[in-house]
Amino acid sequence: MVDVAVMILAGGQGERLSILSRQRAKPAVPFAGKYRIIDFALSNCVNSGYFDVAVLTQYRPHSLNEHIGHGRPWDLDRERNGGIVILQPYLGRSQSGWYRGTADAIYHNLFFITRKPYTDVLILSGDHIYAMDYRPMVAQHRRLDADVTVAVQPVPWEDASRFGLMTTDDEGRIIDFVEKPEQPRSNLASMGIYVFKRDVLLDLFRSPTYAEEMTDFGHHFIPYLIHHGRAYAYRFEGYWQDVGTIQSYWEANMALLEDVPALNLYDPNWRIHTRSEERPPAKIMDGSVVSRSLISHGAIIIRGHVEHSVLSPGVVVHEGAVVRDSIIMTDAVIGPGAVIDRCIIDKEVRVGAGAYLGYGDDYTPNWLEPKRVNTGITIVGRNAIVPPNVRVGRNVLIGTDVTEADFPSNDIPSGDTIDPRVAAFWS
Repeated sequence: MVDVAVMILAGGQGERLSILSRQRAKPAVPFAGKYRIIDFALSNCVNSGYFDVAVLTQYRPHSLNEHIGHGRPWDLDRERNGGIVILQPYLGRSQSGWYRGTADAIYHNLFFITRKPYTDVLILSGDHIYAMDYRPMVAQHRRLDADVTVAVQPVPWEDASRFGLMTTDDEGRIIDFVEKPEQPRSNLASMGIYVFKRDVLLDLFRSPTYAEEMTDFGHHFIPYLIHHGRAYAYRFEGYWQDVGTIQSYWEANMALLEDVPALNLYDPNWRIHTRSEERPPAKIMDGSVVSRSLISHGAIIIRGHVEHSVLSPGVVVHEGAVVRDSIIMTDAVIGPGAVIDRCIIDKEVRVGAGAYLGYGDDYTPNWLEPKRVNTGITIVGRNAIVPPNVRVGRNVLIGTDVTEADFPSNDIPSGDTIDPRVAAFWS
């Protein structure tokens, strides 16, 4: 009997992903053409042989709920021997509903880990890209008789302040843990993957002293168990990426275009499963030029030019259009003669003929989100309509559901924002 319960925290708003997460939770954001970010955690679970899975949602869960459904693509539509359960915040007699932190989300759903005689609880973040067999981590956890084991991996020092960072002794025991410090003393980052002894977790939640005060694993539970329990690190050597920023999201997609990418989506022994619509094969017409790109099923390239880009299902690139260093999501249409350079185009966008997105060498940060959109990537929100012949600079945000009438002119300078909701706020 598998005695591990899995709980996936998938309620993150993902504010640093800007308009990509305006209408969906971060785990529901598309990745690598045909997948969603949540697919990687779910696939890792079933590939590891863990089928008792709960997904905890919160922020804008509709897209995520629709994608997961009954769990059939992951073999999680089971009535016996496991299965998937989607859990959302609810109002009880003495509860406020919204989760106050990662641990609080688990606390409000303890019934899931008490319904069977589980030994351990595997807690995952639903918004990371990685391929990982969880069984060696669980085995180490049990061998060392740990109360909690945290999966860790070194990250670049310049990115370290985005993570919970820890220091370990020679035996792997955690001796210090700081959540997102401004001045990092370590670059050994928590991957947001924890294995708890179930009884230790329940005892902490049931303690009258800590049940209400300890709402977050990084800020409360892990530091407490470092000083009062047995907390160990598990070093993961494989590919893992937190795609929490526009730049890291874009880079992770572009990295898949390397000759031998660090993340192997083609490994027959570790498949990444997803919910796929039935679509015809991709079609590339005579006169088209496609190089170093991922082209998903149902895409059509009509004598267009696609270079170093990722195209999702149903994308249409019309004659004379150029797509370069870009991510184009499901059912977007790039009009004749349009140029898309270093852009992220969300679902169902229509780009008019002759439009040029990502124009020029001006890298002025976006005035609305200067800390999030500042590396030259222009982003177009879902269902937007870009008029023909418009020139749009770099670091531009074009909001969801924008229409041609929302564009004040045919020249949109770098760093600008086209979004009637923003304009109404500032007027």
